Amino acid sequence: MKIVSWNVAGFRACLKKGFEDFFKQVDADVFCLQEIKAEKSQIDFNPKGYMEFIYSAEKKGYSGTLIYTKKKPISVKYGMDIDEHDHEGRLITLEFENFYLINMYVPNVKRDLSRLEYRMRWEEDFLLYIKKLEKTKPVIICGDFNVAHNEIDIKNAKQNIGNAGFTYEERDKFTKLLANGFIDTFRYLYPNKKDAYSWWSYMGRARENNVGWRIDYIVISESLENKLVDAYIYSDVMGSDHCPVGIDINE
Repeated sequence: MKIVSWNVAGFRACLKKGFEDFFKQVDADVFCLQEIKAEKSQIDFNPKGYMEFIYSAEKKGYSGTLIYTKKKPISVKYGMDIDEHDHEGRLITLEFENFYLINMYVPNVKRDLSRLEYRMRWEEDFLLYIKKLEKTKPVIICGDFNVAHNEIDIKNAKQNIGNAGFTYEERDKFTKLLANGFIDTFRYLYPNKKDAYSWWSYMGRARENNVGWRIDYIVISESLENKLVDAYIYSDVMGSDHCPVGIDINE
């Protein structure tokens, strides 16, 4: 089973920049998109053979998640059933026979860190949410986690310590997630691979020079460890300031 995740930074714009070509070429079983910034009526893309599950933010042109899946889920859930978190279209959970699949767009703390306190509450509630799911079956989490975990995951680590996306608080929450029985699939398979990034600033020719951050992940329950085949970063795929990431996993 191939799963691909991509923060498209506005789906309508990404569709005009070659999204459909990549979609057809990679032929994934499940596509998880974040930051779609659109409602269903605004999206002109209906791939044959896929079911679509969309969770738009209440605020127009903001946030939002979308899943295309070839495989029909047993159940679908939008949000965490926590009012504080369920207005921005940030989380879709599909239940399949052997696992839950979550498409998630983690709140950004903002440059001035004004949303850091909220982000910490999100992280705590999300961990409780997935641990509850795990009592039934394993979990696969795809998305933009808005944090570079370790120094290997960011080009200029020393200069960015304390900045949004690389605060000790955000990094500690990701560490805690892994310590609770989850695997960062890419880093598990490629522990020492440097210069492997999924997001680049639009400023200063960052992408051209590969001055990036790895903030997009596919994280799986440890019980799926022996089913993981490979993990990918499609760094040459354009269309957003993020690139897609993916895994192959045996069902």
